[in-house]
Amino acid sequence: QVQLVESGGGLVQAGGSLRLSCAASGRTFSTYTMGWFRQTPGKEREFVAAITRIGGSTYYADSVKGRFTISRDNAKNTVYLQMNSLKPEDTAVYYCAATLRSPSADVIDTPRRYDYWGQGTQVTVSS
Repeated sequence: QVQLVESGGGLVQAGGSLRLSCAASGRTFSTYTMGWFRQTPGKEREFVAAITRIGGSTYYADSVKGRFTISRDNAKNTVYLQMNSLKPEDTAVYYCAATLRSPSADVIDTPRRYDYWGQGTQVTVSS
């Protein structure tokens, strides 16, 4: 089992940057594929980015491609989401998640395929 704690959210102007962190407990962090999702009120949780166990592959939603970068440091049990050129439509609660499933196409961007979730961190982008 793994516990996840996000940090780094806040209020930023459009065009600005934020870096989210997700710290994981446990000794087996490197065995999990890690993902970032976001959610706004009344909408379903939306895939943002994911990274495989040793960071060999990364995946992004089209809406954030070229602006966001996911990375991980397995020595620190932490996954990051660097968000640049932020837009008001990026405003959401951001969650990190972990899965032991193989990162296939029907897993990587599907919330129900992730087994562990953090509590979320609010990101607000003002126009």
